[in-house]
Amino acid sequence: SFYCYAAIPFLIYCWLMPQKIWHMSWHKIWIHSFAFLTFYGLGFVLLAELTFWQEFNVRFNFISVDYLVYRREVTDNINESYPIIAMLLGILPLAGILYYLSYSKIQNALNSQQTFKVRTQFSVIACLLPVFVFLVVDQSMRDNENNVYQREIASNGPFQFFAAFRNNQLDFNHFYQTLPDEVASNLLRASVKEENADFVSDELYSIGRIIHSDQPETHHNVVLISVESFSAKFLQHFGNEQNITPNLDKLVNKSLFFENFYATGTRTARGLEAITLSIPPTPGRSIVKRIGRETDMWSMGNVFKNKGYEVRYLYGGRGYFDNMNAFFSGNGYDITDQSSIENQDIHFENAWGVSDEDLFQQTIKQANQSYEKHTPFFYHVMTTSNHRPYTYPDNKIDIPSGSGRNGAVKYTDFAIGKFLEHAKQQPWFNDTIFVIVADHCASSAGKTDLPVDRYHIPMWVYSPSLITPQTIDTLASQIDIAPTIFGLLNMTYESWSFGKDILRMNKNDERVLIGTYQKLGLLKQDELVILSPGKKINRHLIENEGSDALDNTMDAKHLDAQAKLAIAYYQGANYIYEHNMNHWQAKRHEHHPVAQK
Repeated sequence: SFYCYAAIPFLIYCWLMPQKIWHMSWHKIWIHSFAFLTFYGLGFVLLAELTFWQEFNVRFNFISVDYLVYRREVTDNINESYPIIAMLLGILPLAGILYYLSYSKIQNALNSQQTFKVRTQFSVIACLLPVFVFLVVDQSMRDNENNVYQREIASNGPFQFFAAFRNNQLDFNHFYQTLPDEVASNLLRASVKEENADFVSDELYSIGRIIHSDQPETHHNVVLISVESFSAKFLQHFGNEQNITPNLDKLVNKSLFFENFYATGTRTARGLEAITLSIPPTPGRSIVKRIGRETDMWSMGNVFKNKGYEVRYLYGGRGYFDNMNAFFSGNGYDITDQSSIENQDIHFENAWGVSDEDLFQQTIKQANQSYEKHTPFFYHVMTTSNHRPYTYPDNKIDIPSGSGRNGAVKYTDFAIGKFLEHAKQQPWFNDTIFVIVADHCASSAGKTDLPVDRYHIPMWVYSPSLITPQTIDTLASQIDIAPTIFGLLNMTYESWSFGKDILRMNKNDERVLIGTYQKLGLLKQDELVILSPGKKINRHLIENEGSDALDNTMDAKHLDAQAKLAIAYYQGANYIYEHNMNHWQAKRHEHHPVAQK
């Protein structure tokens, strides 16, 4: 179907081109050159799709569009990851063969004699094909396939690429199953209600509440490390036998270790969104990247800043990537990124930024400055090394740089271990809580729409002088990080978090919200409910993730409690975001109807 649409401009060109020009020598050379370049372009698209599939196990989608925006990182990454010159030269023979096989047909077309009337008749008939395709063929034919791998293979990459430009945000009320606002609001408010909290308003969807602490508030420092692409399965604790996380495995028994913990999404921006804003994934791209609508919200940074902390986001790459600088600076954070690190402090860098060691050295430097000012600090540190091309400084670990993900994982583990040892020598160490968590897993594709095991990540809360080690098996996710940290500090504060303090959760509170840019899931116990565009609702049993959905397209009159709760979470998140209810400075309680009690 894509090539029917793509042929329309050339069809119009052939229809309107005067016969005299059509037969000129220069025009024939142009058409032959265009034909060869078209074959070469098709080969390039094929090559690009194969490498994209190797990385993400999907056809072109949001990721390909987003990465195209950040030309420098993507170009450098491709050059460092693949023999790009050899690959581009390798397409030439393929394009040459296709051009040779088509030469006589192209030449016959260029020598043909047709009146404008005949060309018009042919063009009208030819245009009927894309019209027919537009009316009859759409994504629903592909979407009927339950196996995600098969569905992706059935997709058309170029069509997916251009569709991703158009579908960067989806209207929840139009595309998804909904509940009456009063019903959804009441369910959402009940789900976030805590014993030590009082709602500040009875307005529709208002989850604003004052969290009370019965203990004196502390002002310990907090360093939160988001580890790039770090799956739980990398740890020996979860059965890995490759010894690629020796430092983090040792930390398991020295920390509050959360072993039943999940990311909300599959990209860095989703992880940053969930950790910072404590909000579930909303349809379309992450809030972090919604330029013009990504700032001045209730955030972990704003809460800490309001408590007198120095708040900083530290990133080893260039902070314009994924709109990070704008997002964090607009939500209470100061910024340290690659551009603000002095050249003498950079000992290694690749396409995605400086090495994790250099980044952690900057963290130590900034922490010392805060300590000297007698100011408590909250730092959110985002690593980059576990990312293709998987290069890092030589002679640090026993796996050569650039040899694959295992080496990158082990290097990041080495850098974290080195950072903690260095931090122990600092005067602020005993008064600091270290939180280590992944932004998302290393891979996200599976046989089902939301393969739960591809969202499973670890989290550590480490502070030898402040935290008693314990393994926590409570089912929780990244939206629960902020309230859990605030709880450890005995904070009293106003919250617009969709999450809860994990250490205060009861069994009924346990749930995980996970999603892609279209699929939105709620996991409770061993059952996953998935909301999809077209107002579809599916249910899977986690013990048999490869099985077909138990239910399809349930209507609103026959939804069970979990399906209703899933709708309430996502419908509420969409409403709160769209109505700017969680704005940090605004009068949040104006212009919103009051919910029925």
